[in-house]
Amino acid sequence: MTRFRRTATAAAALAFTAAATAVLGFAGPASAHVTVNPKEATQGGYARVAFRVPNESDTASTTKLEVVLPENAPVGSVSTMPVPGWTVTTEKRKVDPPIEVHGSQLTEAVSKITWTASGDAGVKPGQFQEFPVSMGPLPQVDSMVFKTLQTYSDGTISRWIDDPAPGAEEPEHPAPVLTLAAAAAAPSGSASPAAAVASPDDDDDDDGNGLAVGLGVAGLVAGLAGLVLGGLAFTRTRRESITKA
Repeated sequence: MTRFRRTATAAAALAFTAAATAVLGFAGPASAHVTVNPKEATQGGYARVAFRVPNESDTASTTKLEVVLPENAPVGSVSTMPVPGWTVTTEKRKVDPPIEVHGSQLTEAVSKITWTASGDAGVKPGQFQEFPVSMGPLPQVDSMVFKTLQTYSDGTISRWIDDPAPGAEEPEHPAPVLTLAAAAAAPSGSASPAAAVASPDDDDDDDGNGLAVGLGVAGLVAGLAGLVLGGLAFTRTRRESITKA
C-alpha cells in the first residue's frame, strides 16, 4: 500500500513538472520577441511607434536591428528618433503608383531601417531597448507587418519574420504587427461640427441675457429702496430741526 502511494505521488509530480515545462516553454519565447508599441494606429494618420527589443541571450548583447517596412503598404514619411549609442540608416525603394503626402507625389519610400550599436551600447542580457519611429500617412490596410532581424554580438541572428495567421496560434518567430483601424466617419445626417459647437454657445447666450435682466431688476429695486430710505432720513432730520427751532 505504501509503495502504491509513493508511485502515485511520483507520477503526479512528473505530470506536474511536464505540464509546467510545457506552459513555460511556450510562454517564454512568445513574451520575448520584438514587438511594435503601441500595437494599433489609425489609417491615414501619423503614428509614433517604438520597436521594443528584448535581449534573449544569456551571454551576448544585441548589437544590430534591421526592420523591413512592408512592400504592400508604403509610407511617405518615416523619421527616426536618436537612440544614445546607436547609429541609424535607412534604405529606399521605388514605389508605383506614387504616394501623395501633403499634395506632393513621392516616387520613393523607406524600405528598411537599420540600427547599429556603437562601442558598448548594445542591449545586454536581461535588458531591452526601444527604437522610436514616426511614420505616416499610414496606408489604407488592415495591418502592417515589419519583418525584423536581431543580431547578437556572437553572430547569432534571430529572424522575427513569420506572418501571423488569423485564428491560428502565434508562430514561433512572429514579426512585429501594427494593426490599423479605419478612421471614424461622421454619422450620416448629423449636424456639422460648427453647428454642434454653436448650440452650447446659444444656450450660454440665453442664460447670459436672463442673468443680465435679473441683475437689472435687482439693481432697480435696490435703487428704489435707497431712495425711500434716504427720503425717510431727510424727513426725520427736517422734523428734528423744526422742533429744536
